[in-house]
Amino acid sequence: MAKLSDHPHVVAATGYARDVVAGKIPACRWVRLACQRHLDDLKRQKDKAFPYRFDPVKAEKACRFIELLPHTKGKWAGAGEKLKLQPWQAFKTAAIFGWVRKADGLRRFRKAVILEPRKNGKSAWAAGVGLYMLTADGEYGAEVFSGATTEKQAWEVFRPARLMAAKTPALQSHFGVTVTASNLHILGNGSRFEPLIGTPGDGASPSCAIVDEYHEHDTDNLVSTMETGMGARDQPLLLIITTAGSNVAGPCYQTVVEARRMLDGITDDPETFALMYGIDGPSGQPGDPAYQAGDDWTKPETLRKANPNFDVSVKGEWLLSQQRDAINNARKANAFRTKHLNEWVFAKEAYFNVAKWMASADPGLRMEDFAGMPCTVGLDLASKVDIAAAVFLFRRPQGGFAAFGRFYLPEKAIELEATGNYATWERAGHLIQTDGDMIDHGRILDDIVAASKVHTIESIGYDPAQATMLITAMQAEGLPVFEFRHTVLNMSEPMKEVEALIRAGKIAHDGDPCFAWQIGNVVAKEDAKENVYPRKERAENKIDAAVALIMAMGRQMVGEADAPSVYETRGILMV
Repeated sequence: MAKLSDHPHVVAATGYARDVVAGKIPACRWVRLACQRHLDDLKRQKDKAFPYRFDPVKAEKACRFIELLPHTKGKWAGAGEKLKLQPWQAFKTAAIFGWVRKADGLRRFRKAVILEPRKNGKSAWAAGVGLYMLTADGEYGAEVFSGATTEKQAWEVFRPARLMAAKTPALQSHFGVTVTASNLHILGNGSRFEPLIGTPGDGASPSCAIVDEYHEHDTDNLVSTMETGMGARDQPLLLIITTAGSNVAGPCYQTVVEARRMLDGITDDPETFALMYGIDGPSGQPGDPAYQAGDDWTKPETLRKANPNFDVSVKGEWLLSQQRDAINNARKANAFRTKHLNEWVFAKEAYFNVAKWMASADPGLRMEDFAGMPCTVGLDLASKVDIAAAVFLFRRPQGGFAAFGRFYLPEKAIELEATGNYATWERAGHLIQTDGDMIDHGRILDDIVAASKVHTIESIGYDPAQATMLITAMQAEGLPVFEFRHTVLNMSEPMKEVEALIRAGKIAHDGDPCFAWQIGNVVAKEDAKENVYPRKERAENKIDAAVALIMAMGRQMVGEADAPSVYETRGILMV
C-alpha cells in the first residue's frame, strides 16, 4: 500500500486547499469554493453512492511529469532549471488528473476552466499539460491542440511545449516524439500536438484541447467544435485558460458565469473543474446585515489575493508599480484590473460600475411584487431591426429603486447574431422575439397596456424621432406618454443619477444578463460643462436598456413637475 509520503504533490495540493478554506492563504470566493468542493469530495468518496474517487497515484504522476520539463525563458531557463509546481499549481494539476470514475477508472473532469491574471505561469503549465496528454495519458493516437483566434495566441502554449520537448531528449526517446517546426508527433501511434487557429476539420478527434485567452473569442465556435469532436475519446480534456476581459456578451463570460453557478451549488456539473483567481466584488445590499463591500482594488493586499504566483513568476514590486500607475491614471485602471486582478470590466472605458450593478441583483425579485405601485417607463425604440427596450422603474418602500427590463428583437436579427447570445437569452426569456425582419411595435404596445392594468404607470418617456405611430396608439389607449428627446441636456442629469445609485447599490433588479450586458456597454466622457451622454464603443455593443433606464429615471426626476397642481385636485381652502 502506497504511503502518503510517496505522493508529496498530493500532500501539497490538499494542504493548499485546507489553508485556503481556513483563511490562511488569501483567496477570492471562487477559489475558496473550488478548494472546499475538493475537500468535500474527498470525504464523499467513501460513500458508495458517490461515483468518483481520488487516485493519488494518477495525480502524482501528472505532477511529476510536469516537473521533469525545463523552463523555456527567463532566469530559470538560463540556469537550466526544470519547472517547479507551487502548491496552488499542484492543487489544480492533482484535482484535474487525480479524480476518476469509480466505475471504470477514467478521468472525471472533461472540462477545466482556469482563470489566472497575467504572468502567473499559465502558459508554461498548460504546455506541460499538453505534453502529458500527448505522451503519458495512455491515449492511442492522441490529438492535442493549442487553439486560439490568432496564430500568435495559438503559439503562446504550443511554443513553450515545443521548446520543452526539444530540450528534453529523454522525452523524445522514451515516447518516440519527433519535434518539427510546427508540430510534435509520435509516428508509432499517430499522436500529434499542434497549434490551431479557428476550428479543426471535420476529421479531427481531439483528446485534449487547450484554449488560450478565451476572453478574446467573439463566438464559441472553436470550443463547441472541439467538444463535439471529443465524443469518441474515453477521457478527453478541454482546458480553458484565460484572464478576464471586457466582452460580457462573449462566450468566455458566459462560461465563467456557468462555472460560478456550479461552484455556488446552483447547478450540478460534476465533470467540470473550475479554479478562478481574482478579487471579491461587493455582495448583498448596502444596509443589510450580510452586505459585504468587496475588495478595494487600490490596496496592495489585493495583488497577493488575485495573483497566486506573487513574487514567484510575477514580481510583487512590478505589480505594485502597475497598481500605482493605474491609480494615478484612469486610462490604465480598467486594463490593470482586467489583466492583473481578473475583474470583468465590460466596456474598456465603462461608465457604470457593472460589479456594483451585479451586486444589486436579486434573482427572486419579480415585477409582479410591485402590483398596484406607481412606476415610470423609459422606452428606447432605436430602429426596427435593433433591440427595443422598455424599462419599468419603481421606487422601493425601503428606499432606492427596482428596475425591470423588457427587450425586443426581430427573429431575423436573433438568427444572424454571431455570438449566439441573443438566441440563448431568447430561450431563457430575457429577450422577446418578434416575428419577421422588423420589431413588431404592436407587441410592445400590448405589453405596456397589459402592464398598465397591473401597475400604476405615471409616465412613459419616449424619443419622438423613433416611433410616431406607436406613440399615437399609446395615446389612444390613454397611456401617459411624454417626449424625452435624446439630447445631452435631457440625458446628462438622469444618467449621473443612475450612476450614483448603481454605485450606492440602490437600484435592485433580477440579474437579467441581457440588461447587465447593455449597462456594461455604456461609455461616456464629460464635456467642458461636465455633461455626459451614453455612447458605445462599437456597433455590436448595444446600450438600449441603459438608455431606457436613464429615460425612466429622467421621468422620475420630473414627476412632481408633471403632477397636477394641488389646487386642481382639492380646490380652495377657506380659513
